[in-house]
Amino acid sequence: MDLDKVRNIGISAHIDSGKTTLTERILFYTGRIHKIEEVKGKSGVGATMDSMELERERGITIQSAATAVKWKEFDVNIIDTPGHVDFTVEVERALSVLDGAILVLCSVSGVQSQSITVDRQMRRYNVPRLAFINKMDRSGANAFKVTKQLREKLHHNAVLVTYPIGAEDQHEGVVDLRTRKAYYFDGENGENIRIEECPPELVEGVEEYRLKLVEALGDFDDAIMEKFLSEEEVSAEEMEPVIRKATIALGLTPVFCGSAYKNKGVQVLLDAVMSYLPAPYEIDNQAFDLGNDEEKVMLKSDPDLPLVALAFKLEDGKYGQLTYTRIYQGTLKKGEFIYNQKTNKKHKLGRLVRMHSDKMEDIEEAYAGDIVALFGIDCSSGDTFTDGNVRYSMQSMHVPDAVISYAIEPKDKGGHANFSKALNRFSKEDPTFKVHRDEESGETIISGMGELHLEVYIERMRREYKVDTVVGEPQVAYRETITRETAYNYTHKKQTGGSGQYARLAGMMRPIDIETEGDPHYRFVDKVTGGSIPREYVPSCDKGFKDSMTKGVLIDAPVTGIEMEVNDGQSHAVDSSDMAFQIAARAAFREAMRAAKPVIMEPIMKVQVEGPEEFQGGMQTTLIRRRGTIVGSETSMGNTVIDAHVPLSEMFNYSTELRSATQGKSEYTMEFAHYDKVPSSIQEELIKKHQDAKK
Repeated sequence: MDLDKVRNIGISAHIDSGKTTLTERILFYTGRIHKIEEVKGKSGVGATMDSMELERERGITIQSAATAVKWKEFDVNIIDTPGHVDFTVEVERALSVLDGAILVLCSVSGVQSQSITVDRQMRRYNVPRLAFINKMDRSGANAFKVTKQLREKLHHNAVLVTYPIGAEDQHEGVVDLRTRKAYYFDGENGENIRIEECPPELVEGVEEYRLKLVEALGDFDDAIMEKFLSEEEVSAEEMEPVIRKATIALGLTPVFCGSAYKNKGVQVLLDAVMSYLPAPYEIDNQAFDLGNDEEKVMLKSDPDLPLVALAFKLEDGKYGQLTYTRIYQGTLKKGEFIYNQKTNKKHKLGRLVRMHSDKMEDIEEAYAGDIVALFGIDCSSGDTFTDGNVRYSMQSMHVPDAVISYAIEPKDKGGHANFSKALNRFSKEDPTFKVHRDEESGETIISGMGELHLEVYIERMRREYKVDTVVGEPQVAYRETITRETAYNYTHKKQTGGSGQYARLAGMMRPIDIETEGDPHYRFVDKVTGGSIPREYVPSCDKGFKDSMTKGVLIDAPVTGIEMEVNDGQSHAVDSSDMAFQIAARAAFREAMRAAKPVIMEPIMKVQVEGPEEFQGGMQTTLIRRRGTIVGSETSMGNTVIDAHVPLSEMFNYSTELRSATQGKSEYTMEFAHYDKVPSSIQEELIKKHQDAKK
């Protein structure tokens, strides 16, 4: 297998920019499917990559699906990722194993809130990308405006590589700025490509944008710069290697345009993926050496080196657990043993398959750089496998905290077995879906990234496990913190015949300034001098404080943003112990916290509402009524986008209110922004409610 000819790419974007539609076209042109289906088509079949029944009904992508295709002489692994922020872990998971990506943008809406989120995630994993401006056939389509937004809002060095021939209902094809040739896509599904000279009315625009492209490439290559300055012709052959080099170095984002729905421009984009996105060995992948204090190790995409592979996604298939795996180094062979680095277990690899959405083909072996699936191996998402010769672990994935939870129980007592089976499987599949049992009320609590996230799991439980559930009121993940520095001095003394317990500790409790320091929720400062507390008991103080962080003094919510300093204390030769200092630390913490003006913090969401201009006032009112602060709004082409910060507790059932205020013409997206103090009147309400519940 020639690694030069392998590409691992993802397709990600804002909701409804046309990712799944674009993937459907790619599958068609590469001969993977023989008939195109639409996401919300009349046939009701739904797109190939949306294999879950739920995805077809809602017309959204929930799970990222993987598929392998051939384009000319290239092997391409494609992962279609969801755009919905509630499924952000799916996007994270896909990006961490990809080598390159296509960022899809809508030619009318341009750069939207989720495009910004996806872009931030790509930056976190240093993923080189091409941009594809889709939906050039819609009214209001403007590729030049969107390219400008890419430069201004996302700070990409974005340059057009193809120039649209007409827009809206006049969109016919694209002109390749490198060769100045016009591409038209004929036939029922645009499969016959017709190449002609550039239409005379576009020559002026094409030359203007070709110069911009050459100028941008001049920054990466001196020879091109000289030709640009002396106004000499730069050929397409001279541009190719420079565009590739600049894209892989994250210095340039080449922009393509077209309409996936109308089958225009997709083949040109595919050629660009092969030309400009990196092969597996051109990307630096690092592992951490567990045998050597987690030192970083560079991995090489070489089939002869020891195996290192990452399980990045799990699915429960008909035949047991299916594990999607990216091989970074070495070779994976059927029948050989592999070792899970997290659990130190060894497994025999019984079956190895290559995936195509939900269909699969059996293979004997797979090599570095490939993405395949293993069968019948019990592991969790994010586990690293090796052949036992090295002890490496891949990077741990960034998993955000849950912000919303529901109490949930099965409707009838008979459903308990399936209920716990489902919860078990979902939490193993998705690290952002958490399940715990509330000790006080005995309820089962599920938490996740948003209402949609949890609704989808409740719905899947009903369909896949036949369990109907009763769902309690949504609960918001409140936190507690303090607002002023407070000194404490606490003595724990207990005398019962024989040896007693004794510990005294003193110091300061302070709030951590979240603005300047990000969000470290707890810090321990050891300033004990002169042995006033023996060294062996200092960690006990730390542990006692840390244990106290799980419950605050107002509504038993987790505590955040606190620094505990210990600077004095006292111990007793006989009566002091590890336990005595832990108990003292816990009591000191609660006493100090009560005195330090505690406040309740609530999650604030970044909400973006989009709808027709005539409803702008109504949309703003719905947000302000829910304690929202409007942080910005812009209007273009009769469409308004409002950005606001709104407390999560006020966002329940917002969609119903928004629909009725705008005749169903607006939509909104929301994601977690930060924690902030709740107003004092609401704090009193929350405390009263909590005390009533305790009684």
